[in-house]
Amino acid sequence: MNSLRTLIKEIKSLENPAKAKVMQGFFKTKPGEYGEGDIFIGLTVPQSRILAKKYCLISFEDINILLKSKIHEERLIALLILVNNYQKASEPEREKIYSFYLSNTSKINNWDLVDLSADKIVGHYLNDKSKDILYELSKSENIWERRISIIATFHFIKNNSFENTIKIAEILLQDKHDLIQKAVGWMLREIGKRNQAVLITFLNKHYKTMPRTSLRYAIEKFPEDKRQAFLKGRA
Repeated sequence: MNSLRTLIKEIKSLENPAKAKVMQGFFKTKPGEYGEGDIFIGLTVPQSRILAKKYCLISFEDINILLKSKIHEERLIALLILVNNYQKASEPEREKIYSFYLSNTSKINNWDLVDLSADKIVGHYLNDKSKDILYELSKSENIWERRISIIATFHFIKNNSFENTIKIAEILLQDKHDLIQKAVGWMLREIGKRNQAVLITFLNKHYKTMPRTSLRYAIEKFPEDKRQAFLKGRA
């Protein structure tokens, strides 16, 4: 049952060409776009989650093969298996998964792959350890490593620790890529849900110069009058 061959056969049985075509556009796979060359076959995230749970016992070697696949959903399932296994693993096994994850960031190459895994593996593992690697990733030329650096801090945010998110947000604040601006704004908004004073302090310092995309994401949950004050530079 838990073999890579059987898993791939089941993945292929769920192919949906019409949905795949929509996903190819949604995830920007045309030449010059951020997901250039990525191949979708049309599985939904819930379908991928079901398969990840069903085949959680495949070997680490098979997970490695799956993560190197050209097919997006196969890479996603590999990452979801890693997340599931990490949550049940011993500390040495968690370290192995964390190290494997960071050594394969070139395969974690679209925003959904990052968002469904970075905080649950990288963030969790680093919770009581040095965060230096996140600062290194935040300065990477690889957009996905930069996104990992900020999304990983979501784990800290959930535990009401905001310092590293704020510092990394400041490093990434003038990043030119829309996907980084959105990620920064999202994490700032998550801080605001838990401690609005921390978010307000950040915004008061940066809102006049931060990218509009980040600002809009960060203040999305504010009352309309407060949102408009920030957007119009009168906060």
